[in-house]
Amino acid sequence: MQLQRKQRGLTFIGLLLVGTLVALAGVVVAQVIPTYIEYLAVHKAVRKSAGGSTVAEVRAIFDRAAQIDDIRTIAGKDLDIGKQGDQVVVRFAYSREIHLAGPAYLVMKYEGASN
Repeated sequence: MQLQRKQRGLTFIGLLLVGTLVALAGVVVAQVIPTYIEYLAVHKAVRKSAGGSTVAEVRAIFDRAAQIDDIRTIAGKDLDIGKQGDQVVVRFAYSREIHLAGPAYLVMKYEGASN
C-alpha cells in the first residue's frame, strides 16, 4: 500500500500575493533610503559646524556644508545652538513625509546633536 503525500508549496495566487508585498516593500524602502542618507549628511554637517565659536559662524559653516552635500531639508537657521561647558553643542530635529497612497503617509522623524 502506497502512502499519499501532501504536496507542499506556494500556489500561483500565493506567489502573486507574496510578490506584490515584496514589491511594495521595495518601493517604500527605495523612498526611505534617500532620507536616511540625507540624515547622515546633516549629522556630518552638524558635527563639522560645532567647530564654530559664534552662533552666526556655526550657521554659516552648516550652510556651506549643506550646499556641498545638497541638504535641502534643514538650514542653518533651523539649528538649536547652545553651550555645554566650553563645548558648542548643535542640535537638530526635522521630519520627512513619504506619500504611500491616497491619504497614507510614512513620517520619518530625524533628530541628533553634534556631541
